[in-house]
Amino acid sequence: MGSKDAQTWLEKLEEQLNVDVDWMDPEYIKAMPIKPHDQTSNQLWVDIQLSHPSNADLLAQTTKELKDRGWLAIYTRMAVLMCKKNIDLIRGRVLLQTLPSKAYDTQATLDHARLYDKEFSRAGIGRDRYCIKIPSTGPALNAAKVLSSEGIPTLGTALFGLPQAIACSQAGMLYISPYFNGTQDLCVESNDTGKLMKELIETRAHDDLSLWPDVEDPATQHPMSARVFQILETYRRLYKETGKEQPLLKNASFISPKEAMAAGELGCHSATISHTVLNQLAELKYDGTKQPGEGVPKPLHVYKSAPPTPERLKKLATIDPLAAANWDGKLARTDVDYLANGGVELTKAIEADPVSKNRLAIALELFEGGENRSRGRVETAIAAA
Repeated sequence: MGSKDAQTWLEKLEEQLNVDVDWMDPEYIKAMPIKPHDQTSNQLWVDIQLSHPSNADLLAQTTKELKDRGWLAIYTRMAVLMCKKNIDLIRGRVLLQTLPSKAYDTQATLDHARLYDKEFSRAGIGRDRYCIKIPSTGPALNAAKVLSSEGIPTLGTALFGLPQAIACSQAGMLYISPYFNGTQDLCVESNDTGKLMKELIETRAHDDLSLWPDVEDPATQHPMSARVFQILETYRRLYKETGKEQPLLKNASFISPKEAMAAGELGCHSATISHTVLNQLAELKYDGTKQPGEGVPKPLHVYKSAPPTPERLKKLATIDPLAAANWDGKLARTDVDYLANGGVELTKAIEADPVSKNRLAIALELFEGGENRSRGRVETAIAAA
């Protein structure tokens, strides 16, 4: 994954933000040229590891122990135990996601997150070493608010717009993960996943305003950069006005190394990167003279001690290439309670934004496919036990 004789893009990016690995294979993580901060995942990655031969005995043993408690108990324990294999290979937290099929069910989301919490405790992994990913819907973020009050760390995932980010702040979440490209980068990871993602993209292409804009300067030219920038600026303002910690922005869903580097320049706290893009970053030799822009070293506190905004990024504060045609140029208000009444205001905001609405639906459908495949594997194991 790259030589040591010159600084790589990956090493340069690690100077600017925390690099996380969006993959669960312990052998891959062990071989990385840097030690990642967090290890993130989703239902697709869990399913791939669940079917890996190295976990066959663990699945059989777990099924034998929990077969009377149903597939979800087995799935949840397996997911935690597979994360446990990586806990000493990373600096920070392992992340798992609640059921996407229950993204609009507050109680079911709450129950699954609490089950993860119980299994992490059983595995000897404290709340300072894990985080639960919660889909950024009104009902699910209401569950996150309760979890935050209980001391269970959460991340708002499947996030595509500022209203979702404000709602995550109101829920007291630790992280958010805006998707830079929706979910189309996931198609490279497995044949089954790729086939499903190709079908989803083809059927929705006429609704998607930017099926991967392969631009030279993602920090200024990618249509999602403005939204990421505005989320960061809003959190900085909220921190200054309220003194309350805001979610840390863990940017996700990169298709190219250039996009990952843009996360550094934009001022993200961290970037969670697939193994395919990590490999590319580790092979490229860094030459600052050939970069359209460059990030600065990590600040001590991303909101309290944020560096000055580069001149070339200031235009991002007032544009939104992904906005609906009738956008009035105003950003989402922070004095709206997006979580009240089960998240009614957040639901309205998502419905009013075609990009957030469509990409959220695609993401949940994709992840639910992984959930269903894992359920089938577990139920097969139960039948054989």
